[in-house]
Amino acid sequence: MPHSLIDIGANLTHDSFQDDLDEVLARAADAGVQRMVVTGSSDQGNIDAAELADAHPRRLYATAGVHPHHASDYTDASDELIRSLTLRRSVVAVGECGLDYFRNFSPREAQIEAFRSQLDIAADTRKPVFLHQRDAHDDFVRILAPVLAKIPRGVAHCFTGTADELKDYLELGLYVGITGWICDERRGLHLKEIVGEIPDHRLLIETDAPYLLPRTLQPKPDSRRNEPYHLPEVLRVVAESRGQSTEHVAAITTANAIRFFGLDP
Repeated sequence: MPHSLIDIGANLTHDSFQDDLDEVLARAADAGVQRMVVTGSSDQGNIDAAELADAHPRRLYATAGVHPHHASDYTDASDELIRSLTLRRSVVAVGECGLDYFRNFSPREAQIEAFRSQLDIAADTRKPVFLHQRDAHDDFVRILAPVLAKIPRGVAHCFTGTADELKDYLELGLYVGITGWICDERRGLHLKEIVGEIPDHRLLIETDAPYLLPRTLQPKPDSRRNEPYHLPEVLRVVAESRGQSTEHVAAITTANAIRFFGLDP
């Protein structure tokens, strides 16, 4: 019997899911992925994610935020939209928000301004915050640290960083989301070594579908598209790397997701 899992980050409004979403959800359920949080990352994406979650109550939930790639598009209307969406029962966090200096699709100043604005929303609405950081650790911590006391909880989504960065996040009290990056023998080996540093009560797992297909899947899937039903493979590699059973890691990550997002047990 499959474990009961929660995928805390799946981009189910992505174009690649528009033709077979019902089948994607059915495959996830068959694999034990009972609930998923749909990531919002732009104005239209937030609306789509909330509507999708509303259409699948107690099965799908959503976040509402503007990804740093889209920070140049962040307006007063974006701010109002996120605030209004957080009033919905299905919208359980503010984000995806943060900083991404790896690609700088938006200027750094715009990223910082949008990040600060969304942290204010999380503080005002008492919603947890769903965080993104890439190649911007110092600025990220400098901006985040002073406001965390006003925000219920935060998760470093899709953590791929160093041992020192992980230490900083844990000292800030963040939860840490691990994806299929840990299954990548080219880029994820360091994650296998440090994932055991995350305390049981702060660990979360996610697919970030359709991205980051686990490279350890056997047999190799025909499609390069990642799906929530691959979450058990992330679970397996995380458990193996931590020296824990899959049963234990399934139980703690599900309990943590329920607590983090305030879901019904």
